[in-house]
Amino acid sequence: MKHKKLTLAILALGLMAFGDPYKHVKNVESLGNFHARVDNYMPFKPGEKLEFRIHYGFINAGSASMEVKQSSVNGKPTNNLIGKGQSEGTFDWFFKVRDTYESQVDVKTMNPVTFKRRVSEGGYKINRDYTFYQNEKLIDDGKHNEKILVPANVQDILSAFYYARTIDYSKIKEGDAIELYSYLDYEVWPLKVRFKGIEKVKVGKETFECMRFVPIIQEGRVFKDEDDMSVYISNDKNKIPVLAEAEILFGSIKMELTSWEGLAHPLAKLN
Repeated sequence: MKHKKLTLAILALGLMAFGDPYKHVKNVESLGNFHARVDNYMPFKPGEKLEFRIHYGFINAGSASMEVKQSSVNGKPTNNLIGKGQSEGTFDWFFKVRDTYESQVDVKTMNPVTFKRRVSEGGYKINRDYTFYQNEKLIDDGKHNEKILVPANVQDILSAFYYARTIDYSKIKEGDAIELYSYLDYEVWPLKVRFKGIEKVKVGKETFECMRFVPIIQEGRVFKDEDDMSVYISNDKNKIPVLAEAEILFGSIKMELTSWEGLAHPLAKLN
């Protein structure tokens, strides 16, 4: 079942596989803060929209999108982050996926204020609604009778990626690790990736200069070893996902960037 859920997560939104899905955080008080962000710098803006094609082996299995809209919560300006994934073609006939993730994020701190998750995968449904109280390090997850203690600057599974785009990578070295924390399915989860260097990546007719990251995982589970999944992020001020590839115990998955619009900065294309 855990293998199946991870596969669906990558199918719906390939970026969901950063973390170790088998070990949640039990001692929240022991956790430190996030990596430093770049002051007065935003890698994205309202109007940004990214679209992806998802392949499962040789099958064109689905599509995904990530979009930023301008919004507000209780009179305070927010970025409304929307991630969607759906199965298509033959894959849709026998396993229909219709997933939506939505996060309202404070424009200054990049911390989530509210989060919604609507998942429909082969008849299996998940509905989650969270409200974050970042100053108090608490969250109302709609399940428990009281607010739950969480780490400082805790993210949801969608906002974590956008937060990671704002981190200062100017001094990162090959082998360095980045660790964030998110709240998912009523628990705090570590999201850990390791920087593997700069590479040229060709997607469709375009070639990009990218930063390569791999998840820090428990070997022998869904992935055989650390290098079985790679995520390639544009090596520019946008830091958008260009390609994600995964060799798992029961197949291979690839997510490719197919279109983009509304970027805040020039894209690191090499042709």
